[in-house]
Amino acid sequence: MASLTDIPFSLLELAPIRLGSSVGETLALSLSYAQHADKLGFNRFWYAEHHNMPGIASAATSVLIGHVAAATNKIRVGAGGIMLPNHPPLVVAEQFGTLESLFPGRIDLGLGRAPGSDQVTSRALNRDERRADKFPEEVSELQRLLGPRQGNHPVRAFPGENTNVPIWLLGSSLFSAQLAAKRGLPYVFAGHFAPRLVYDAVELYRREFQPSEVLDKPYVMLGVPLVAAETDSEAEFLATTSKQRVLALIRGQELWMKPPVESMEGLWSEQEKAYVDNFLSLSVSGGPATIRHKLEMLVRELGVDEFIFTNDLYDQQKRLHALDILAAIKSE
Repeated sequence: MASLTDIPFSLLELAPIRLGSSVGETLALSLSYAQHADKLGFNRFWYAEHHNMPGIASAATSVLIGHVAAATNKIRVGAGGIMLPNHPPLVVAEQFGTLESLFPGRIDLGLGRAPGSDQVTSRALNRDERRADKFPEEVSELQRLLGPRQGNHPVRAFPGENTNVPIWLLGSSLFSAQLAAKRGLPYVFAGHFAPRLVYDAVELYRREFQPSEVLDKPYVMLGVPLVAAETDSEAEFLATTSKQRVLALIRGQELWMKPPVESMEGLWSEQEKAYVDNFLSLSVSGGPATIRHKLEMLVRELGVDEFIFTNDLYDQQKRLHALDILAAIKSE
């Protein structure tokens, strides 16, 4: 089993907006969060694309990537991910080709086939509701647009061509796992919000993986929710922020990040509690020893090559300190 010392730690950011705060303040906090991760040696900092979600400020993903990359030094910055049905592949190739040209060797392009929104918003973003069915073809088109010039295709991405921005496939189902295996691409499982199929998806990806020009063996990055604190009891308290937001999500309410509460009792029904617990079932929560144990368990059970954490704590200093805790665990 690989040691945690050898496994890269990365971050997935939704730019969560605290109740009563502004987008501007949120993005300033998000930048300082990324800079702290950069100083601590985290591997990647990815923004997730979401639309029409009051409480989440990461809709303009490529804009935020450029903003963070310009203010950091070493950390890779990217999309986790771009929801491809919302965008023409040519536009994505031009945006990420531009980013790669500005920040060589530091840009990642994660791709998903979900809309990153509800059906009404999806229609507002994209009039063709069958675009998701074309996901494999559009991944191929992006690979062509970002790769070296081949043949005499009339459509070329400038910037973009021959930037060879690394492409990752993201998913929470067997579809993306199978496609990533077939194409020989690295795979990210979205365990931070849809953990149900994690074992099946990772096993399928590893079993069916076909080596490619970009990857000679399977590479699995696992998304997990993180709540790291000095003690297990403090982490349990801080975790109520995420639980309140998932509860708001299943109720169709706005997703403002709320302060932690002493108890969730009286805030949810038994059925809602079960749903929230399932949603967060891969959560890595606790003090340093508990965090280390849970991460080692996931590595042993799934053969994880890299972790990417969501870290949605209400208090910015607690959020930054969670990264300190992770960095200390990794260096032990």
